[in-house]
Amino acid sequence: MSKVFQADLLAGKNVLVSGGGTGIGKSMARQFASLGASLVLCGRRTEVLEATAEEIRGEFGATVSTHGCDIRSADAVEAMMDAVFAERPIDVLVNNAAANFIAQTHMLSARAADAVLGVTLHGSMYMTMAAGRRWIEREAPGVVLSILSTSVITGRAFTTPSAMAKSGLLAMTRSLAVEWGPRGIRLVAIGPGRFPTQGAYERLRPAARMEKSGDGSDDNPLGRVGRHEEIADLATFLISDAGAYINGEMVVIDGGHHLRTSGAEDLLRWSDEQWADHRNKR
Repeated sequence: MSKVFQADLLAGKNVLVSGGGTGIGKSMARQFASLGASLVLCGRRTEVLEATAEEIRGEFGATVSTHGCDIRSADAVEAMMDAVFAERPIDVLVNNAAANFIAQTHMLSARAADAVLGVTLHGSMYMTMAAGRRWIEREAPGVVLSILSTSVITGRAFTTPSAMAKSGLLAMTRSLAVEWGPRGIRLVAIGPGRFPTQGAYERLRPAARMEKSGDGSDDNPLGRVGRHEEIADLATFLISDAGAYINGEMVVIDGGHHLRTSGAEDLLRWSDEQWADHRNKR
């Protein structure tokens, strides 16, 4: 897998990845396993989690357990963490699970907004609190890595609940870095730009925005989108002992895109008819 790190960099570490069955979560999980980590994958679709776990076990010989969990429920998170820590306490939590979709904010229902905030903000907060509480009780160190977004810097029109949720997680990262740092618990974050994933990327790139380059890379200073191994390498560094002095920071990985645009300029020109067509296709 990685051409950057020594093969046993994460040996002895047990890493929990929320939303680890697909997309960036799966790519990070594979990378961690290839470097010696044991894994816990959690999410709502247990069949997807188990398929990914089998793939990783077969390719890397890693120890991988899976837990179906709706992280929007604090009780469900606590029950899962009880089971996880009883089996093999985790050393690292990766808050990767998230929900998002494009919509005009004034047209959002409370239920739609809550769906995004529930997974991305509340779920990640519940996961962090549950892991942190157990580390503190055991007087054990730990690392929390949260996958955020450059929207915490630029804002992002038409995905307002997601931008709000990610910004809240950045505040959590910075606040707990100070509160929990003396206990040996680090909190760090990544702010990714465009990294194509299975389904989610296409849902957030309407056809009208794909016409120029096909992948949305036309307005990126480097002229391309990100590769999964690049974000996996960054995540690996941040959770490893090599990143042990980084605390409370979000590292942006987007080719400089956030310095150039917030990414919503063409959506601002959509007509009511285009928005209606987009809603009907969701």
